[in-house]
Amino acid sequence: MSKRNRWLILLTVSSALALVVIDMTVLYTALPSLTHELGATASEKLWIVMAYGLVVAGLLPGFGSLGDRVGHKRTFVAGLIVFGLASVVAAYSPTATVLIGGRVLLAVGAALMMPATLSIIRITFSDEHERALAIAIWGAVASSGAAVGPLVGGVLLEYFWWGSVFLINVPLVILSLIAGLALIPAPADRADRNWDLIGSVQIMAGLIGFAYVVEELGSPHSSYGIVAAAAVATTIMLTVFVRRQLGLKDPLIDFTLFQNGEFTLSVVTAIVASLAIAGTELAISQRLQLVLGYSPLQAALYILPAPVGAFAGGPIASLTLRRVGAATVMSGALAIASIGAAGYFLCYNGNLVLQLICIAVNGLGLGASVAAASNAVMNHAPEGREGMAASIEEVSFELGGTIGISIFGSILSGVFTAFMVLPDGLGIPAAARDSIDEALIAAERLPTELAAIVTSHAHRAFDQAFLTVVLVAMLVLLGTAFLVRPRTERTRSNQARQPVH
Repeated sequence: MSKRNRWLILLTVSSALALVVIDMTVLYTALPSLTHELGATASEKLWIVMAYGLVVAGLLPGFGSLGDRVGHKRTFVAGLIVFGLASVVAAYSPTATVLIGGRVLLAVGAALMMPATLSIIRITFSDEHERALAIAIWGAVASSGAAVGPLVGGVLLEYFWWGSVFLINVPLVILSLIAGLALIPAPADRADRNWDLIGSVQIMAGLIGFAYVVEELGSPHSSYGIVAAAAVATTIMLTVFVRRQLGLKDPLIDFTLFQNGEFTLSVVTAIVASLAIAGTELAISQRLQLVLGYSPLQAALYILPAPVGAFAGGPIASLTLRRVGAATVMSGALAIASIGAAGYFLCYNGNLVLQLICIAVNGLGLGASVAAASNAVMNHAPEGREGMAASIEEVSFELGGTIGISIFGSILSGVFTAFMVLPDGLGIPAAARDSIDEALIAAERLPTELAAIVTSHAHRAFDQAFLTVVLVAMLVLLGTAFLVRPRTERTRSNQARQPVH
């Protein structure tokens, strides 16, 4: 394979990856518009966002294993086709329920593509230094793509209706499909590899249960008996999955890899970085539009320093890895991201330039941490199990995004409800205390003076919820930076256990 083709293949799979990760966050700027147009409840709004990452995370292990068996080019092409068709369904959804279904179908296509993108890079680049740079670019696309999603949504909503954030995928899918068919080498079957569909269903059910429990714990109207039952069922399902995987010859997830400390901490880093990206951008995007009155495009431009910083962080991490090692890079990058979050917490209502600098610093740290984590995970991939290793990394990324949306969405809802205190006897609907969207919709139907009271209370309550999200994100990033910091004893132990490639 010519050197030029290697980099064209990287461009192709990175473009497809960008589609997948942008769709994880593209709804952030579109959410207020589509919530209003479709009349979505607070719960439906959360599931419109969560369904995508949740199903992707659940299906990734199974589809990563399928790629190891039938060839990653086939799963990549199949994923592009499904993703393109699902984009049309989502774009023209008449109800919130149909949109949730469209998001699930999009997730199926994304889950087919994502392990293939990283696996194809691992197989295509045989030179260690070239591979490190290629994976760093992949990581930069993953982190900056998630961060640039709101910008894409904002630009489209400035000129088109909310469905355009999905319809834009179709021409890009077609281009990636043509390039993939032409450039990526034909795969070889590995008939000895099994595809564990049962295990994939088990882990998806467990993750859905987990997200349900987290989301309901933050809801003011949840039944704690049902939540407790769901938590028990989720624990049982995930326990059965792990026990079953430990007894399989070709498991979806090889848990013995987690005996390597660097591998485990790389997975933790990917989860936390994605959690921070998804959770904080959801909060920032909503505050800009619903409290400060920004248009979708203005909100997207405000967040732009995050993807710029994230994209710069990938190559920087690649260059630094050779000198100081993955643990140092991951720890330092997460610390930088926490500094950005702390700075934003202090100046969120102050000087605009300082706010944008803090957002850029946060993005730089998150981008570098994702790139370093991706390199470390793929360097531990057993020969012929690139799809499995890639699926672990990508499950970490998608699961982190899903957890971030679940936890931070629940924090936004719970803190908002706690601070949304309204006078009694004024005929204000009880739903106004559930979320800022429902409070503002309720205000539209009230007399002018009463509407102003509801709106003012809603803005103050959401600001309290927003600050709580930023503070929690900062503490999580700082704590994880401390956790993954290099230690002499651990480093020696990891080097002794690290496989030779």
